[in-house]
Amino acid sequence: MSDTTPDYRDTVFLPETDFPMRGGLPQREPDWLAHWEKIGIYDRLREKTGRKPFTLHDGPPYANGHLHIGHALNKTIKDMIVRSHQMMGFDARYVPGWDCHGLPIEWKIEEQYRAKGLNKDDVDIVAFRQECRAFAKGWVDIQREEFKRLGITGNWADPYLTMDFHAEAVIAEEFMKFLMNGTLYQGSKPVMWSPVEKTALAEAEVEYHDHTSHTIWVRFPVLTATNLPELDGCMDTQLLQASVVIWTTTPWTIPQNRAVAFNPAIAYGLYRVLDVAENATARRGELLVLADALAEGVMKQAKVETFERVRDVAGTEFEGVILAHPYRGIENGGGEWDYDVPMLAGDHVTDEAGTGFVHTAPSHGDDDYQLGLKHGLKMTYNVEADGSYRVDLPIFGGQHIILPDGKEGPANVANIKALAGAKALLAKGKVKHSYPHSWRSKAPLIFRNTAQWFAGIDRPLDDGMGEYGDTIRKRALASIERLVKFTPVSGQNRLRSMMEARPDWVLSRQRAWGVPLTCFVKKGAKPEDADFLLRDADVNAKIVAAFEAEGADVWYRDGFKAEILGDRADEYEQIFDVLDVWFDSGSTHAFVLRDRADGTADGIADVYLEGTDQHRGWFHSSMLQACGTKGRAPYRNVVTHGFTLDEKGMKMSKSLGNTVVPAEVIEQYGADILRLWVAQAD
Repeated sequence: MSDTTPDYRDTVFLPETDFPMRGGLPQREPDWLAHWEKIGIYDRLREKTGRKPFTLHDGPPYANGHLHIGHALNKTIKDMIVRSHQMMGFDARYVPGWDCHGLPIEWKIEEQYRAKGLNKDDVDIVAFRQECRAFAKGWVDIQREEFKRLGITGNWADPYLTMDFHAEAVIAEEFMKFLMNGTLYQGSKPVMWSPVEKTALAEAEVEYHDHTSHTIWVRFPVLTATNLPELDGCMDTQLLQASVVIWTTTPWTIPQNRAVAFNPAIAYGLYRVLDVAENATARRGELLVLADALAEGVMKQAKVETFERVRDVAGTEFEGVILAHPYRGIENGGGEWDYDVPMLAGDHVTDEAGTGFVHTAPSHGDDDYQLGLKHGLKMTYNVEADGSYRVDLPIFGGQHIILPDGKEGPANVANIKALAGAKALLAKGKVKHSYPHSWRSKAPLIFRNTAQWFAGIDRPLDDGMGEYGDTIRKRALASIERLVKFTPVSGQNRLRSMMEARPDWVLSRQRAWGVPLTCFVKKGAKPEDADFLLRDADVNAKIVAAFEAEGADVWYRDGFKAEILGDRADEYEQIFDVLDVWFDSGSTHAFVLRDRADGTADGIADVYLEGTDQHRGWFHSSMLQACGTKGRAPYRNVVTHGFTLDEKGMKMSKSLGNTVVPAEVIEQYGADILRLWVAQAD
């Protein structure tokens, strides 16, 4: 049977054009982009005078790898905003920029050194910094071409780089404003520390992962008590035969213990152990002081089969109680721990977990530090930069908490064994919990007491810019309430809550690749002395001029201190820590918005737009930095977007291996398809 279906192809008349039947975007887009670049489309759109400026200030990506899908999402949204405002009659300015200093780049160079069997510390620091600079420049060039292939319009011919000489000069100048206005100080307090990278880290450089930690319940025997109650007309001395029990997930901090904290609002009891299981570390007949809500769980952990509650222990009884350190009198201890351990009241103590008492090591935790500051507890310096104990610490000297490869060292187990040998270990176990890790090395962190440089966010500012308050915190909160519009509005609450609770800003890093803390301290002076820091406007101006001419490397040149200070050079020490890289990006309002012809008249951006993680990152550091040097927020609008997620709803990341590579999408479908996906996303 023949096919009798009519063929109408010859009877349909369509207009003839030169347009191809298919888009062919992967092949054709590069020609369009090349043509637009040749005719200078970004500048030509801005030739018409009289337009009202609109500036979207670019948050700088890191110059250390190919673009990922988050870059594509972020930059495409920015491009749509800039283009739409240009179409609405604005002079819409977009200056792309890059973050070029900091640990991620330095870490890459160190990896290259280690692969060659070289040690970074054996290399001239300026030569090392120049390698970091060359590495960053190479990735800036690669990423710039990848962004341009995405169809992003902007001033690609003249982007901003935090490692440009002018940028480094301005970053140093902005830092020295903190020096001059009274907010800069050197303090010794516990900070997040990476033993692998041997530096302090900011909160924005920390990520939390599940981690299995040792847990221990430790006896602190009562030595003296001055508030004992009366029983049948006689002083009840049972507390003097008891031990106060603490619980901790960081056995390595026990050598640094200086106090035990309690909370008067918690109900405590005196408990007697009656029967114990075989191999129990609890002892039949011993007396233990515990929070009532936690006693049963502690006894179970200690393999106590039966016990009795002897009596209440009022919070007032702990006032004046002195405990013995669990290593007091330990063999080979050399008297290191033969000091008194006071019991101190603290609101941070709860009966939700542990024992109702908190082992307090002021050098290794913020709550501990604050309690120690209040009561004058002695700080300890037992832990070195590489996460090992100082070599002369009895018993544990030289042992690592975290090894150079990021794995657990012997310090925890050594302490557990020492506690058992001293008859102080009541029980032990392990717990899986969320724990801070370095976002770069992925290694666990510790809290470590070190001398660092801080910007005091509650210190009165002496700068004559007090319209929105006289401290950084007050200015930040006023800016959030009065000056900045947030989209979505939930961003306002998020940033406000962070500003209300945040501690002083740790500005210093013990690294090589960055803008140095351009300050000098007087030899022999103490941080609390009025003349400890050299505050000299002429010296500051010389430093800025030198950085403008030769970049920040000049700080490390032999004889630079003498060039700057002249006859006073021998009176001062030069600081060689580098600035937190978030201070670099937080200062961009000064060397981009303020200083460039395509910046803004008042140094304030119309929009900062980034992902929601930047409430604790770039939005946050820019706010702190500008409030310290400009008196207010450097932006009028903060817009945030979410993260790209995989099919399981997980955030895409290179470390998880679940991300989409923009270059592969572009090669297969074209950049416009990727941009269309961004435009359609919620």
